[in-house]
Amino acid sequence: MRHSLPTRVTHLLGIEVPIVQAGMIWVSGARLAAAVSEAGGLGLVGAGSMRPETFRQQLSKVRSLTARPVGVNMPLFYKYTDEWIAIALEAGIRIFFLSGGSPARYTPMLKDRGCTVVQVIGSVKHALKAEQAGCDAVVAEGFEAGGHNAPDETTTLVLVPAIRQAVKIPVIAAGGIATGGAMAASFALGAEGVQVGTRFAATRESAAHDAFKRTIVEAGEGETRLLMKKLIPVRLWRNAFSQRVAEAEARGAAREELETLLGSGRARKGIHEGDMQEGEIEIGQVAALIDDIPPAGEIVRRFLEEYEAALSGLPRPGDR
Repeated sequence: MRHSLPTRVTHLLGIEVPIVQAGMIWVSGARLAAAVSEAGGLGLVGAGSMRPETFRQQLSKVRSLTARPVGVNMPLFYKYTDEWIAIALEAGIRIFFLSGGSPARYTPMLKDRGCTVVQVIGSVKHALKAEQAGCDAVVAEGFEAGGHNAPDETTTLVLVPAIRQAVKIPVIAAGGIATGGAMAASFALGAEGVQVGTRFAATRESAAHDAFKRTIVEAGEGETRLLMKKLIPVRLWRNAFSQRVAEAEARGAAREELETLLGSGRARKGIHEGDMQEGEIEIGQVAALIDDIPPAGEIVRRFLEEYEAALSGLPRPGDR
């Protein structure tokens, strides 16, 4: 049985449940996006690890797998951004999640084309700028999140209500969300939807390497950390590569040295090729709560069940 949980976010995106699958590099391909959308949420095809032709193929594939709404995630600091946007529009995509730069350059054109634009941000300052740029909603991504992160290290628990107070557009919470209980908590803070990354990375439809998925399942508490603040802050799992980065940062390594250490293709090496020691393993703190690799649709179903259970289990005034 399908369920719905209407909020301003579901209305905005044309979906049934306010759950967005994050656009993770080397993870968020057509199969995962289609599976989440088929379950009533919003699947995103993540452009960040795709050359334009690969992106075009994935959008064609996702359209063959579902007729439900799907969107795309685009980091704005990549050289292919203009091509990605043109390809997505050509493919009929009308939901754009943007990150890693100002949306102001693209929002007017996308809005003129009838698109919905959502910006991923990590501070009140950038939430206000996104609203002023014409974005329809923001994703408030806290410090707990895997992958690229805001340098301020503001947790989701603090960030969501601060942004909710600052803007009028809907807020989607992200960072540390892997259960329906966390979704209920996010809603209590003022969010009207959640964006889920690491939990969807460890699903059958995820495009990531099996070794990466197993690492998420096996990761324990305290096994990730925020590194590379002099470049672009990113939360990484503790392995040989991230240990070298941590040691370099501890002795005050310059940006140039860190760039050399990072090199090229580190994320592909880990997430796509399965090198768990020398790859850039981007996973969130919430991996410590994940212990299986189910279908993505099962995750959506669990979220709704856990959400209801969390609400019914809350103490109320007068309870003894």
